[in-house]
Amino acid sequence: MSNPKRNILVTSALPYANGSIHIGHLVEYIQTDIWVRFQKMCGNHCIYICADDAHGTPIMLRAQQEDITPEELIAKVKLEHEKDFSDFHIEFDNYHSTHSEENKTHAIRIYERLKENGHITTKTVVDLYDPQDKVFLPDRFVKGECPKCHAKDQYGDNCEVCGSTYTPAELISPYSSTSGATPIEKENLHYFFKLNDFQDMLRDWIASDPLQPEITNKVKEWFVSGLKDWDISRDAPYFGFEIPDAPGKYFYVWLDAPIGYMASLQQYCDRTGENFDAYWKTDSKHEVYHFIGKDIAYFHMLFWPAMLQGANYRIPTAVYCHGFLTVDGQKMSKSRGTLIKARTYLDHLKPEYLRYYFAAKLGPGVNDIDLNLNDFQQRVNSDVVGKLVNIASRCAGFIHKKFDGRLTSTFIENNISAFQQAVLKNVDIRDCYQNRKYSEAIRTIMSLADVANQIIDTHKPWELIKDESKHDEVHQVCSFGLNMYRLLIGYLKPVMPELAKKSETFLNTEVCWDDLASGKPLPDGHQINKFKPLITRIEKELIENMIEDSTQDVLPVAADPINDEITFDDFAKLDFRIAKIIKAEHVEGADKLLRLTLDLGEPTGSVQRNVFAGIKSAYSPEEVEGRLTVVVANLAPRKMRFGISEGMVLAAGSGDKDIFLLQPDSGATPGMRVK
Repeated sequence: MSNPKRNILVTSALPYANGSIHIGHLVEYIQTDIWVRFQKMCGNHCIYICADDAHGTPIMLRAQQEDITPEELIAKVKLEHEKDFSDFHIEFDNYHSTHSEENKTHAIRIYERLKENGHITTKTVVDLYDPQDKVFLPDRFVKGECPKCHAKDQYGDNCEVCGSTYTPAELISPYSSTSGATPIEKENLHYFFKLNDFQDMLRDWIASDPLQPEITNKVKEWFVSGLKDWDISRDAPYFGFEIPDAPGKYFYVWLDAPIGYMASLQQYCDRTGENFDAYWKTDSKHEVYHFIGKDIAYFHMLFWPAMLQGANYRIPTAVYCHGFLTVDGQKMSKSRGTLIKARTYLDHLKPEYLRYYFAAKLGPGVNDIDLNLNDFQQRVNSDVVGKLVNIASRCAGFIHKKFDGRLTSTFIENNISAFQQAVLKNVDIRDCYQNRKYSEAIRTIMSLADVANQIIDTHKPWELIKDESKHDEVHQVCSFGLNMYRLLIGYLKPVMPELAKKSETFLNTEVCWDDLASGKPLPDGHQINKFKPLITRIEKELIENMIEDSTQDVLPVAADPINDEITFDDFAKLDFRIAKIIKAEHVEGADKLLRLTLDLGEPTGSVQRNVFAGIKSAYSPEEVEGRLTVVVANLAPRKMRFGISEGMVLAAGSGDKDIFLLQPDSGATPGMRVK
């Protein structure tokens, strides 16, 4: 007897609308999709929703780089994401965006309820302020030197070189990435969510065991250090929703991102007529599950349930975390070509190869999993092609050639026992899927495939078919094999839906979990269709080509593209001369410039030039007076905001403090031509 139908809402974390999906992301979506497909296969009403996370400063910056609006960027990325997911057989019931009217409505409603219930407060904090543009600067609008590894031009929240995180105020020599001005510290009003109001509720929720043990232990550590108020506001410029009654203040992206789950469900309910409140009301009997990566556990296990509770909504039934993906035992690498985009993978390999391999690795914990490319090839070829599909391919031909494509429901006695044992394994496999023990399920399924192949090998139908008197045995053995194949492909249907669909067409039957548990073989005389190849082996060359293309995918694009080519004759026109800096002074209103008076020396008739040079970050006026430098002497004068510049000073170095002029004892003299 089947279990009563359950009503289940399932979400995966929202992919950020600032880049492509890669195979590391797919660990989560494949894990979730398997679980959802299993629930649906069991007859449960299960809705799988997701959306693009479309707010925040990085979205603005990328849109600026591409010279499009943020709205155009997120629309373009959403189409790309949806195509990638669809082609990996990730079957969402609804896919939306956090930049939507539904999300705005729910974000404002939750904020206003939190405020009415006394869970919002304001505080004055010190932020970095751009004195030139007269705006407070979001983290990503501040750049400077990393305080840990001293890499230049790093954003104000984390270093892309060493991975350190910090505040903008910790940057060395910070500057505004928009105006170039040096930020100043200025008091600013921020809005905070009082997380500590929910300490008791969160303790009780965690005690109800909605999390994995490793995550529960981590959450308990956060309680030890104390739950601090959460800053939920950001200042313009910011791409997001403006906070009601707070002009120029916007919801921090992490406030409205999880609310995107509700927004996507709202869109689904508006389209289908289903009851939204049935899932989110405080006394709901429906189930809500979030699948996420361990890196965002903090938001989903503290802020999100607290926000829901404070706004009079139910809290999640459970939150399931997974680990990260490594490739060949190492972090995914751009240079090694192992940071593989979903689309690059799909250009070379079938999606179900990866779905199967991830399932064979995934368990209920939060451990990282490794995609070993050699093992990936061997395991898929051995398990899926060599064991599973081999059962169908070696039996189907005999059924068609000698028995008009019709099966018998009569098996040889020991085969009946093997089939019944395989049927009984549905209980264990069902438990494995329900509890996300996918690797254990795969091991069980493949052990049953081994049994089926051993039985077929024992009977040797390819030998028996030569003896007319043994044809009944051939019919029974091959019918047994195809019934076993139906059982096994049914067990694998949540993992490999495309292979299952092709197999159902071949077997001329659909499979649900109740069918698998019934213990009944296909009826006597059941007609199967002609066998066609269901899946092919992975060739080494395909993997090598994928890696090669991945390396090309991530070749760095220059932040400052190289200008159009010039000829040698163009270059030869440049007149480089040694000049003496006889005077240097600050330029009012300029953060990087010094005004230099240069003497080109006797060979040129002691010509003096006025030049603006961007070397202020490395030198004071006193430090450069009397020094020598190289100047492009025949550059046409250029009108600047601060006056006329009559040349260009040349210096070496990466910028900021690392700008190097000629050494005083270099032996050069003013006016000397540099060749």
